[in-house]
Amino acid sequence: MSLTRNTSATSHSAKMKKDESFLGRLGGTLARKKKAKEVSDLHEEGKNAINAPMLPTGTGIHPEDTLLEENAERIMLDPTSRENLKFKDLLKVLIDWINSELEEDRIIVKDLEEDCYDGQVLQKLFEKLSGRKLNVAEVTQSEIGQKQKLQTVLEAVNDLLRPHGWSIEWSVDSIHSKNLVAIVYLLVALAMHFQAPIRLPEHVSVQVVVVKKREGILQTAVVTKELTSTTEMMMGRFERDAFDTLLDHAPDKLNVVKTSLITFVNKHLNKLNLEVTELESQFADGVYLILLMGLLEDYFVPLYNFFLTPESFEQKVHNVAFAFELMQDGGLRKPKARPEDVVNLNLKSTLRVLYNLFTNYKNSE
Repeated sequence: MSLTRNTSATSHSAKMKKDESFLGRLGGTLARKKKAKEVSDLHEEGKNAINAPMLPTGTGIHPEDTLLEENAERIMLDPTSRENLKFKDLLKVLIDWINSELEEDRIIVKDLEEDCYDGQVLQKLFEKLSGRKLNVAEVTQSEIGQKQKLQTVLEAVNDLLRPHGWSIEWSVDSIHSKNLVAIVYLLVALAMHFQAPIRLPEHVSVQVVVVKKREGILQTAVVTKELTSTTEMMMGRFERDAFDTLLDHAPDKLNVVKTSLITFVNKHLNKLNLEVTELESQFADGVYLILLMGLLEDYFVPLYNFFLTPESFEQKVHNVAFAFELMQDGGLRKPKARPEDVVNLNLKSTLRVLYNLFTNYKNSE
C-alpha cells in the first residue's frame, strides 16, 4: 500500500516538473517575441523621430502616414487650409449643388471625402449632367469594385474635359484615398464645364503637404494649389465667343450691338407699354425676360409662376432661371449664361441671352 502511494507521488512530481519545463520554454518564447517586437517598434520610432523634424509644423501627420514605399508620394491637405473660410464656403456650394442635382435620386451628400470616394455619387452626378449612362455596377462594397467603378467614371470625365484644356488633377487612387483637394478639383471642373447654376467663391487656394520618400528619407514640401480663379476666367474656358472679341477688341462697336438689341426688345415690350433703355439693369431681375418670352411665343405667363416685384437675390435668380426654362420650352438651346450672372449685371451674360432671342425671333411680329 505504501509502495503504491510513493510510486504515485513520484509520477505526479515528474509530471509537474515536465509542465513547469514546458511553461518555462513557452514563457521564454513569448518573452523573446515581445522583446523582438519592442526592438522593431523602437527601430520604427527611431525612423519616425529622424524624419519628423522634416515635416511642416502642425500638419498632423501620423507615423503610419510616413511609411511610404521608396519613391512613393503622398499629398495631404494642410489643416490650416481646411479651416480657411473661403475653402469651407466652396465645399458648401459644391455639396449643395450635388444635392440639388441628385435630389430625384434621393442622394444626400454631407461630406465630400466620405461620400465621393467610392464612385457612387460621382457616377450619378456625371450621368445626370451629361445625359449618359455608364456601364458600371450600381452598388459595390469591395475596394476592387469601387476602384473599377471610379476608373470607368474618371475615364468618361477625362475624355470629356481634356479636349477643353483642363489639367487632370485627380486619379482613381487619389479619389479613393479621400484626397479632398483632388475631389474638389474634379467637382469644380464638372461645375464649370456644365455651367452649373451656382456661384463658386473666387480665388480659393489651399496649401498641401507633399511627402516623398527618396533613399529611405522623407522629403517634404508645402505647395499652394489654386482651386478657383475668377468667374470670368473659369467660364472663359468654354465661353469665348463673338461678345468676348467685341468687348476685348472692338468696344466702340458695342453700342451699335446694344442699340440693335434694345430696338428688338422694345418692339415687343412696347405692346405692354414697357420700354427698355438699359440692358444690364432692366433685365437683371428676370421680369422683362419672362414677359418678353410670353410675347415672342404668344402666350400669357401666369403671375404665380414668378415674382413680379422681386426683392431678394434668390427671387431674381428664380425669375431668370424660369425665363431660361421658357426659352428651352420654345426650342432654344440652353443659354450659356448663368442666371446668377444676369442678376449680377454681367453685361456679356445679358448680351448672350438677348442675342440668342434676337437670332431666333428677329423676324417675329
